[in-house]
Amino acid sequence: MLTLTIRNAIKRTVGRGFASSLAKSKEHLDPQQEALLSEKCFLVNEKDNIIGQASKRECHLVQKDGNIPLHRAFSVFLFNKKGDLLLQKRSAEKITYPDHYTNSCCSHPIADVPGEEEENGAIGIKRAAQRRLNLELGIPVEQIPIEKLDYITRIHYKDNGNGKWGEHEIDYVLFLQAEVKVKPNPNEISEISFVPRNELDDYLPQLNGPFTPWFQLILKHRLRYWWDNLNNIDEIKDHQNILELKF
Repeated sequence: MLTLTIRNAIKRTVGRGFASSLAKSKEHLDPQQEALLSEKCFLVNEKDNIIGQASKRECHLVQKDGNIPLHRAFSVFLFNKKGDLLLQKRSAEKITYPDHYTNSCCSHPIADVPGEEEENGAIGIKRAAQRRLNLELGIPVEQIPIEKLDYITRIHYKDNGNGKWGEHEIDYVLFLQAEVKVKPNPNEISEISFVPRNELDDYLPQLNGPFTPWFQLILKHRLRYWWDNLNNIDEIKDHQNILELKF
């Protein structure tokens, strides 16, 4: 069941706060989520050059030596016209980081969809973001025009999760500010909240679950600065460097 929390309208539930980013171990995989493991992600080197493809399963299983194949991903931060940020809680059915709080939408461009490999202006990433915003949050694609998706920068991070499922990504950060119709997919998301900038620091410690590692890193190092410059978006873009953020 989806819990929809609109800030300033519904009382917050006090929870465990800023917890570990370790994913839970899952013995029985949800059929819908397991089917997505066959999608092909783009393998990249540390300069973000595509060097091959591998299934989503292969890209997230932690190998015996602790290695996880480096692959391309994206994280969308969706703001409404007032500047409030949509945060979500990943569903219990998710294979990686179930029941973790995170940014508005997180996924991968995949080789199975024509056009998501295109790199000029991060157009392939933006197409993938359109697709996933529709799948996860039910936003009609026509409400997410490519030109409204702002590519901010890339981050490189690795997290071994629960030791079985983890992440190793070059993650494209995208901002979108728009008034959109949201109908979250309960197989993907269990809660959403629209959080005002001036309430962020009070809101986060009261969440009843841990944060995904990529959201932890962005929150720790960049989110507040980027959010404060939401109306000066071009000033915060960095398409030259890949940020190496540390926990």
